[in-house]
Amino acid sequence: MDLRVVAEDVTATDVDALIVNLFEGGLDPGGATGAIDNALGGGIKGLIEAGELKGKLGELVLIHTLGRIPARRVLVAGLGKQEHFNLDKTRRITGDACRFLRSRGVKTIATITHGAGTGGIAPEASAQAVSEGAVMGLYIFRRHKTRNNDLTDIEEVRIVERDPARVPSLEAGCARGRAMAEAVNFARDMINEPSNFMTPSHMAAVAAVMASEYDLECRVLEPKEMKDLGMGALLGVAQGSHQEPRFIIMTHRGDEGSDKMIGLAGKGITFDSGGISIKPSEGMGEMKGDMAGGATVMAVMRALAVLKAEVNVTALIPATENLPGGGALKPGDVLRAMNDKTVEVVNTDAEGRLILADALSYARKEGMSPVIDVATLTGSIRVALGSVATGMFANDQPLAAAALKAADEAGECVWQMPMFDEYKEQIKSDVADMKNTGGRYGGAITAALFLAEFIEDTPWMHFDIAGTAESDKEKGYVVKGATGVTVRALVNLLLSMNRK
Repeated sequence: MDLRVVAEDVTATDVDALIVNLFEGGLDPGGATGAIDNALGGGIKGLIEAGELKGKLGELVLIHTLGRIPARRVLVAGLGKQEHFNLDKTRRITGDACRFLRSRGVKTIATITHGAGTGGIAPEASAQAVSEGAVMGLYIFRRHKTRNNDLTDIEEVRIVERDPARVPSLEAGCARGRAMAEAVNFARDMINEPSNFMTPSHMAAVAAVMASEYDLECRVLEPKEMKDLGMGALLGVAQGSHQEPRFIIMTHRGDEGSDKMIGLAGKGITFDSGGISIKPSEGMGEMKGDMAGGATVMAVMRALAVLKAEVNVTALIPATENLPGGGALKPGDVLRAMNDKTVEVVNTDAEGRLILADALSYARKEGMSPVIDVATLTGSIRVALGSVATGMFANDQPLAAAALKAADEAGECVWQMPMFDEYKEQIKSDVADMKNTGGRYGGAITAALFLAEFIEDTPWMHFDIAGTAESDKEKGYVVKGATGVTVRALVNLLLSMNRK
């Protein structure tokens, strides 16, 4: 899809459909919407007076122009109440509007920068949000469909700006938004891929190809190298599968003058049956997405490379399946992680924290700081926060505060969870240093505290995306299937570190 900024009069743009907007309660359209209304002989104002157009958030009203302007159709998007408008609504409105037009067979779209001007949004920020909303909202996964899809592909989205002097800043926002959104879609592609295609070795191959394309360093460890490093927790999870595990290491060096290296770790369970502690069959197919954390951090690395971020970051992705094969890990087994701590495995379905234990130990051994991990770690976080908010845990409050700000800028809901020492009682073991699960109650918290044992005093943050990594409906720029949640929040966070 061609996504670009053009300097032209909105009434003269020649496209299949033009998107303008209206705040709720607005009786006399102004700005670009007013110009279009005048060109249509008061058609928009007439709909407002008739009560057919109210400007409510999410409202979409399509008008056929009948040759009065070059654009064949005008879509008026409701922005809701002006006092409640924010940048994320620009993303959501753009996503909904573009999908609506695609369903009507539209191929070329022009849009104004929603919220710029009377909405109080800076034009460059609006251009970025429009780009993100369009690219993410139009995403669809159809790689394995053999029949023609009825949906028409959008060929062009054009951001129209009347003032040529503003075009360079809008182009900068557009480019940044596209880099962010394409990174999200890269993660979505990986997560949506069936597990017989997205095996650990294929995940490593994707990383290698992406690293070559974007000038990233990439190294992939195989089982012997993992054994030499003492990664007993990762190897323990992997032993039930015929698919060999991989430990993927990717590095972006954007600040050659610094020896500081930030660490990202992502859970890469390419299929999770639960192992011997097998999951119920209903919904098990969704466990192809249990590598969403790994896909997320790989996508972040892609965006950092495209944006030429002046920061050094290494991503670590332990990738394996969790299956109940003849050699599988059993409840009651004891594993020794890379940092020499021992773990009693009381539930083989609590495997994500085991593979991350070795990833965090590796990050600490290599002196990375801070370290941030992302994982579809616990069903408990979904019980606590539903499918709206991602749970965040941290041992460093300034880092947590920066992450919350970065997530807010991305329009992503993140909620900081507690890590009181009293919860540690639940993961004490009689036969090893700790157990791999603390039971049903406070499960997301005890899982985070388990991970903290392998990071010790290194500044660290953990995102549990088990409730937000998938969506069962379309809304705004979120589509059915993988969401790519936290990709943009993490890129925002790392870019803020870039400025320090």
